[in-house]
Amino acid sequence: MSRLETLHQQLVALLGEQARITVATDEITVEVPADQWLPVCKRLRDESTLRFETCMDLCGVDYSTYAQGKVADSTHDDYVPTGRFAVVAHLLSITHNWRVRIRAFAVNDDLPVMDSLVDVWPSVNWYEREAFDLFGIVFEGHPDLRRILTDYGFIGHPFRKDFPVYGNVEMRYDPEQGRVVYQPVTIEPREIIPRIVREDGYGVGR
Repeated sequence: MSRLETLHQQLVALLGEQARITVATDEITVEVPADQWLPVCKRLRDESTLRFETCMDLCGVDYSTYAQGKVADSTHDDYVPTGRFAVVAHLLSITHNWRVRIRAFAVNDDLPVMDSLVDVWPSVNWYEREAFDLFGIVFEGHPDLRRILTDYGFIGHPFRKDFPVYGNVEMRYDPEQGRVVYQPVTIEPREIIPRIVREDGYGVGR
């Protein structure tokens, strides 16, 4: 039995019907409901057969346009997101030398809220601030949840799919006022991605 199969069996035995566990491209993804996000993460850290003592990364994901325009063939999975905003963490067990991905979807798309994992893995502190800043995901229990990448007074969350490409405001130095000022964006929206049209059968047999 391979290490991947061993890990998969142990996860299924530990979590049972609490989680949706899938294997793809030699990686295991554990998906849990939002209310199980914190308790399941604690179990993954503390269970002696798993010992995921390190969180390598945590991020937000906006699934609002997931699979739009996807080619329907056997090379694509049939995954259906259960919400718009998800939090994804990548865990590492130094003890057993294996990895797992864990994901949960926020219940409310208008105000996505998840439990903070700072008390489980202190390293997620800045990762959760980044997900809050860029996606607007609120982490309950975070000791200092504030923006980390955008400017003071920034409006919106720039990694959301519906955020304008050019933003809402622009910043410039005003010599008359002697300071930096913010103003509505003056850039005219335009398409800058070239469209390529190829004849039918392009590249076939060449």
